[in-house]
Amino acid sequence: MSQATPNIRAAQPVIRQLDETAINRIAAGEVVERPASAVKELVENAIDAGATRITVEYADGGKTLIRVTDNGCGIAGDDLPLALSRHATSKIDGTDLLNIHSFGFRGEALPSLGAVGRLTITSRATGHSGAEIAVTGGKHAAVKPAGLNAGTVVTLRDLFYATPARLKFLRTDRAEAQAIGDVIKRLAMAEPFVRFVLRDVSGDGTGRDVFRAEAEQGELFDALHGRLARVLGRDFADNALPIDAERDGFHLTGFAALPTYSRGSSVAQYLFVNGRPVKDKMLIGALRGAYNDFLSRDRHPAAALFVDCDPNLVDVNVHPAKSEVRFREPGIVRGLIVSALRHALANAGHRASTTVADATLGAMRPEPTGEPRIYQMDRPSMGARTAAYTGQSPQGFAEMAGNWARVETPSEEQPQASEERADLPLGAARGQVHENYIIAQTATGMVIVDQHAAHERLVYEKLKNQMAANGVASQALLIPEIIALSPTDRAAILAVADDLATFGLGIEPFGGDAIAVRETPAILGEVNAEAMIRDILDELEGEGQSILVQSRIEAILSRVACHGSIRSGRRMRGEEMNALLREMEATPHSGQCNHGRPTYVELKLTDIERLFGRT
Repeated sequence: MSQATPNIRAAQPVIRQLDETAINRIAAGEVVERPASAVKELVENAIDAGATRITVEYADGGKTLIRVTDNGCGIAGDDLPLALSRHATSKIDGTDLLNIHSFGFRGEALPSLGAVGRLTITSRATGHSGAEIAVTGGKHAAVKPAGLNAGTVVTLRDLFYATPARLKFLRTDRAEAQAIGDVIKRLAMAEPFVRFVLRDVSGDGTGRDVFRAEAEQGELFDALHGRLARVLGRDFADNALPIDAERDGFHLTGFAALPTYSRGSSVAQYLFVNGRPVKDKMLIGALRGAYNDFLSRDRHPAAALFVDCDPNLVDVNVHPAKSEVRFREPGIVRGLIVSALRHALANAGHRASTTVADATLGAMRPEPTGEPRIYQMDRPSMGARTAAYTGQSPQGFAEMAGNWARVETPSEEQPQASEERADLPLGAARGQVHENYIIAQTATGMVIVDQHAAHERLVYEKLKNQMAANGVASQALLIPEIIALSPTDRAAILAVADDLATFGLGIEPFGGDAIAVRETPAILGEVNAEAMIRDILDELEGEGQSILVQSRIEAILSRVACHGSIRSGRRMRGEEMNALLREMEATPHSGQCNHGRPTYVELKLTDIERLFGRT
């Protein structure tokens, strides 16, 4: 051969021990991915130090400056050099890597930051004088005295200056600043009793507050609700359901939004395990599964959920950034999330989110036409209203009309409103417009109901209840379909065989690595059994569970409900409209249709009056 083999070297390679600086820079590649990662590590250290006030300042998206100030316990001057050495930590003693009660425990963050940037730590512990140490590109300076009342100030300048290639992978200043904000907001939700301030000091250094959350007071649920209102907005807090459930040593708390308060992406999903923000695919899959029957595929639920358990039941040491966890019993956690959320949604009954009414009012808001009209009274007196109602009755109009009005008596074909109490949640029906929308009067306003969407949901819930009571009918295949699988896939599908059987899909082992499909759900009609099995396997691999068969059955029930419900264009009598309203009040999930859209809009009288300038 004229060309030497490229994989054969002329000289024997030499094994070298990397120096401390190189080791720290390699570790920084895992721990510090971007400025937001550095902020996360420093703020978590402040929380572990018992801080109740944390201020984060950054410049140029964190590329040139990150400063974290806290009032925690501080670090003694003699311990500062040790704190900057690898795998030095005060949070664990190394005897048990599962019994972890703190955010940090590896002792990698500070030395990694010092290896890729210019790091300065100024700290004062109780009973000690203030001290300061600086690290530049992994080289330590001597400890020197510093003035500080209490706590710690960590300043990181010129991140990745020692590894300039990493700078090319950073995004724009705005994108990096948004990532920092997201980190602070997640930690603020995890610690509602801690005050957080985030400041952008780019430019002249005067700075501006990007985010501020004062420490909450009161019980945990009240404090968490107030913090979520500050972080996620008042709309989320007003439309979120409290979650509090426990099973086999796992405790689930938090808030989950109504289905009608959904999002176009998963950006409003916040999950925590023992107070640690995580992005775990099993937890995300459980959240999506809980809302599976209430949202269309292009909508995503909003929630902030906290799973607490004995640290020995979860392993947080499976990812360098500690953003993923591994549960000893993932099935228990998944079942707890799904059952708790569905129970809360069922208890919400017919409730729909307030944002639906806000959007309606926004669409109805009239254009300004000059100076607002001035009314001499906001609302007429009771006597004036009584006289007005008398005049507006058919007899009153007949007496007042003369040649100015013509009285029409409704025919039997037109919808008539029957007598009904307006103090009920959805009020009393007063009429029907466009043969599709029911107008009802409540004690505080009015309700507009989409009769087809509302009845569709009611029929769908009845069909589901019947299916749950009687089971899913299955049809036996004349010739069982034999499907050859890999050993791993075969074991995975047989592990959920009992769950699949409850939905009418019967499978059993069939020698070697094959399985036999003997029954399929009758409601699905003729199905491609092999394609369904492989889709289920894909879902199991991606999310750890499969709801494919259930979702297909529910999709058919939804279509049946659609065809069996009141159609648009049908005129309804008053008693029919009121019966529909009463059934909605008694049926869970009736506030949204089968696709997550609202079935009714409630408008408060004060908002309606504001539309007409009566304020």
